[in-house]
Amino acid sequence: MSKLNFSITGKSASATKFEGKTRQFNHVIDEPEALGGEDSAANPVEYLLAGYAGCLNVVYNVVAKEIGIKINYLNISINGDINPEKFLGISDKERSGFQSLNVFIELDTNGTPKQEQELITKAKNRCPVNDNLANPTPIQYLITQPISKN
Repeated sequence: MSKLNFSITGKSASATKFEGKTRQFNHVIDEPEALGGEDSAANPVEYLLAGYAGCLNVVYNVVAKEIGIKINYLNISINGDINPEKFLGISDKERSGFQSLNVFIELDTNGTPKQEQELITKAKNRCPVNDNLANPTPIQYLITQPISKN
């Protein structure tokens, strides 16, 4: 199978709001009022958590089918702490991203405990978002001139 490419394109609507498009889907990203935003949408790190939970959901279901068990119930909750001082320029003592993440999986299947553990292990190892969060990903910044300022 060839590589899949995913992308988002968008523009700054204000100092805290970004309006983007992925395929046919529109995304609005904003900060809560406490961080200077209008609280009109989820913020970037909340989108990251949602993407992680959504990815785990897909991979859990793929792996369950492969190992021959049925998921009756799957609930995923993820949280983590960020110290905003670095991104606000107040301090550079801690990293600007999540210090750690807590992933809570509520799971009911028709499988054995051994199969459920296999499901959890394989899903974690095969989730692309988990891989990006757990391992460094090379990032290139390419500055281009605007095609249109509209």
